[in-house]
Order: sequence, then C-alpha cells, then structure tokens
Amino acid sequence: MPSTIDRVQPPLEFIPPAFNPLVLRVAQGLLPLWLRSRTAITQIQASNVEELVDCYRQFQAGKIRFFMAFRHPSTDDPFCMAHLHSSILPRVAKQQGVALQHPIHAHFIYDRGIPLWAGSQIGWLYSRLGGTPIHRGKVDRTGLRSARSLFVDGKLPLAAAPEGATNGHNEVISPLEPGVAQLGFWCVEDLLKADRSEQVLIVPMGIQYRYVTPPWQQIEQLMSQLEADSGLSVAESSKGTETPSIKGLQGREAALYYRLYSLGEHVLTLMEEFYTRFYHHTLPTQSAPPSGSEDLPEQNIFQSDQPPVSQADQAFTHRLRALLDVALQVAEQYFDLQAKGSLIDRCRRLEQAGWDRIYREDFRNPEGVSLLERGLADRVAEEANLRMWHMRLVESFVAVTGRYVLEKPTAERFAETTLLMWDMISRIKGNSPFQRPQLGKQTVQMTIGQPISVTDRWGAYSADRRGAKQAIADLTQDLQIALESMIQ
Repeated sequence: MPSTIDRVQPPLEFIPPAFNPLVLRVAQGLLPLWLRSRTAITQIQASNVEELVDCYRQFQAGKIRFFMAFRHPSTDDPFCMAHLHSSILPRVAKQQGVALQHPIHAHFIYDRGIPLWAGSQIGWLYSRLGGTPIHRGKVDRTGLRSARSLFVDGKLPLAAAPEGATNGHNEVISPLEPGVAQLGFWCVEDLLKADRSEQVLIVPMGIQYRYVTPPWQQIEQLMSQLEADSGLSVAESSKGTETPSIKGLQGREAALYYRLYSLGEHVLTLMEEFYTRFYHHTLPTQSAPPSGSEDLPEQNIFQSDQPPVSQADQAFTHRLRALLDVALQVAEQYFDLQAKGSLIDRCRRLEQAGWDRIYREDFRNPEGVSLLERGLADRVAEEANLRMWHMRLVESFVAVTGRYVLEKPTAERFAETTLLMWDMISRIKGNSPFQRPQLGKQTVQMTIGQPISVTDRWGAYSADRRGAKQAIADLTQDLQIALESMIQ
C-alpha cells in the first residue's frame, strides 16, 4: 500500500492469470543476475527435493493435484522458489533419471495489494508468470474462483504462503490462515464431482536464511542509527558496555542485547505515550528498563537462571501486546469494527475496510461525480489511509516477543529483531519500509516436507458443517506443525 494516499480511486480490478512460457523463460534467464545484484543471497540449497520431483512426476502423469505451502520469512522468498523450480528441481530430477515435462513451474497466489506498492508492472509480470491475486481480509469470490480453478484444472501445481505475509523471523512461524486447507478440500470436492481420481496433497516447504559471516558490526551500526533516530542520548546508548554478564551471554553479545532491549523499551515507551496522550487509551504501567542495579526484580533477564521466562521478558511482551492491541483499536474505532480474532485477523479486516474506502465501486465512472462529492470522497480516502498506518505498525510485530533473542542469541535473531525495529521507525518517520538495509551476504536452506493428504481427510470434512470446520482447523494445524518441524 502506498504510504501517502489523498485521492479516492476506482475499484481494484481482478488481474486474471495469463501464463506466458516466453515471459517465464526470460524471467528465469534474468533470475541469477537479479539474485546477485538485488539481494544478499549467495547460495540456495534444498533438501529432500526428491519428494518434490516425485510430486511433479505424479502430477504430470495425472495422478495427483498438489499445493506447495511455503514459509514466508522474507520478501526474497519468491526468488528462492523460482530458483528451486528453474535450477535445483530439474537438476535433481535428471540425477534421478526422471524426465519431467517443461516448464517446471507453478501457479501462485499473491496479495492483490502488491502491485499497489511495487508498481503496476508487477501485476502484469505476475499475471504472465501464472500468478492469481486475492484480496486479504474479505471473501474475494473472484480471486477464490480463480485459485480454485487453477488447483483443479491448471497445467501447473499451485503455490502460496499460508502465513499470509512475512513476519521477519526465520525461526518463528505466524499462525497460518485457513485458506490453503479450504482450497484443498474444495479441490477434492471438485474432482469428485467431475468423477476424477486424482489425489490431493499439500506439500509443506521451509525456507531459512543464514548469514555467511555473522554481521555483528553491521548490526551495531544499524542499532546506532536507530538509537540516534529514536532520540537516545550517547550516554544512554553506551550503557551496554558497562552491563554485567547476562545469563548465557558475554562480551559484545551481552552489550548488544542490552542496547537492543533498551532501544525496544525506549521506542515502546514513546509509543505508549503517543497513544495515551493523543488517542486517550490506557496502557499497562511501564516497567523499568533492564539494568544490573539492585532495585530490579530478583528474577530479571540479567540474573535469572531461566532468562526466557523472566519477569522482565514477560513484562516487555505484555506491554508490547497491549500496545499492538491499542494501535488496532484506534483504527477499528474509526472503521466501526469489532476487535475479534487474532492480531492477524484484525489486521486483515482493517486492511479491507481501508481499501473499501479508497478503491470505491461508485467511482468506477468518476465522470458523473460532482467536484464536491469527489472532494469529500478524497477526504475519506486520505483518512482511511492514515488510520491504516496504525495497522501497518502492528503487522510487523505480530511475532515479536521479549525473549526471542535471549532464547538463542545468534546473529540471525539479533539481525531480525533489529531490522523489525528499523521497519517500525521507518514507518513512523514516513519513509518506505520496503528498502531494508542489507546487513551481509546470506545463504538459503529450503526443505521439502512430506506431503499431507487432503483426500484422506475428505470423510471428516464432508460429514457436516461442524465436521468441515474442524477438518479445516485440523489440517491447518498439521501444516503448521510440519512447517515448524523444518526449522533448523
């Protein structure tokens, strides 16, 4: 979504998939150059690829239909999926003596909002690469019909990220949205109606990024920038060098953790004051920032034998969750929405409420609209975009806790959390959060999981409405467990 919208727009039109093999070949030819020049990725590896080769073999033989449900920790994930299909999968198939038909590719589901911030040319490209868009946060019947049709009759398998959005974490998986499971059962239903015998599978796929060299210096430099942007004084930002040993951490890691925690506390305090003063919401009592002083609770993150469950961690997480809840309430009150479901559910509803006020059906033919009506509609669109800003802040922090780094103080976890802080501060400053700094070269490990049969669960789904709802929940949960088991 563009950061500044001050004009009402006609409704978003569905971009139908129009797969073009020539466009695919050109994109695959340019992919290595793109990876080298526009990403930090130096190598992409994959394990258990033989499982995916067999799925493609059976798919092309008309025995199965399958859906690739991949993890979504980064905006670079689509490039990894493209490399898997254009390079790794054909190589492993050749090694196994399996002759797969070309193109070895997949249709994919993408968020309809991507072309809004990435540019209209992305919509054209995604369409020619076989992508089909869908609106998040509402029943998008046109988008669902397209995805359902591709799953059943597409000449290629289907792929999507069931998390719905990136969460910035390599080792935390956001709660999955139930759409993938629902599409799976619809596919079984449509095949049975057509008297077809294909089995329906969902293939979980893990994606993890690792730095080639731990970028400690780059993390420190980025943190110094964030401290300066946040108004932390030199004295405050240098306290970490005097910090006593933290349980499990020593030296630079301990000092860096102190700085990260102190930065988080500082930004959290400023945001609490912002929502209390200007939006009149009550938030939990602020806790003191961690230090080695004697007046801290006895079980704190610097002294406890069990730091992941310390009182300071719990207090930070509680405060953060309360802040995210209030930020969503500010937007929900404007759009007259009830606060129901998870943070992700609430974000999706708010996103759609905003879109409904910006991209309006009654402005499909604006020639018949008076200047006065247009002016009022522009104000509504501008205000909706401003209210959605609160929701965008929450989106990046749905998976953040006060103990993620301390549980496993790797460079990756330090970097992930620091970059999420960069995202938030960039949004508050009014800058684009889509041009993240690169902290160092990375390798990627992809893991192909064991296929999950949807067909085998059809009996439970088709029993009755309650059975269908439970079957979707069970399949979604099993997919979540499968993806979590691939975290290395």
